[in-house]
Amino acid sequence: MEQKRVFSLLVDNTSSVLSRVSGLFTRRGYNIHSIAAGVTMDPRFTRITVVVDGDDQILEQIEKQLRKMVDVRDVKTLNPDSSVCRELILVKVRANVEERQAILAIADIFRAKVVDVGMNSLIIEMTGTLSKIEAFLNLIKDYEIQELARTGITGLSRGMHDVKWF
Repeated sequence: MEQKRVFSLLVDNTSSVLSRVSGLFTRRGYNIHSIAAGVTMDPRFTRITVVVDGDDQILEQIEKQLRKMVDVRDVKTLNPDSSVCRELILVKVRANVEERQAILAIADIFRAKVVDVGMNSLIIEMTGTLSKIEAFLNLIKDYEIQELARTGITGLSRGMHDVKWF
C-alpha cells in the first residue's frame, strides 16, 4: 500500500551533499514529494527533510540506502504522532478593492499574514501542516491565485529522546 514518509536527515554540511542525497532517489527511480534543507545550529551539519512515497518495502530500502551514505550522520522517520512538521507557502492572489476584505478574512482564520499589498494583488504568507495549507488554498482558489511558492515540509521529532550530538 502506497504511503508518504517523512525522513529527517542530519548530514555533513559539505558542498554537493544535497545533490548526492537527491541523486540517490533519482538513480533508483524514487519520487521525492518534497525536499527542504538548511544548516543547523552547528554549522558543520545540515538538516534535510525529504518526503517520499512508496510501499513499506520501498520505504525501508530508501532508509537503508540513506544510512549507508558517507555524509549522512543520522536518519529519523518523523511520525505524525511524535513529531512537528510544517510547511511555508507564499501566495500571490489577484485582489481588487471589493475582494480584499474577504481574502483578508480567510487569511485571518488561518493565521496567515499579508506580507505585500499591490494595487491589484496581495501576497500572503502562511505556515502549517499539509492539511491546513491545502484547506487554505482550497478556500482562496476562487480569488485567482497568480503565483504560489512552497518550501516543502520540514520537521523535528518531539522531545529529547532521539537527539544526536556529534
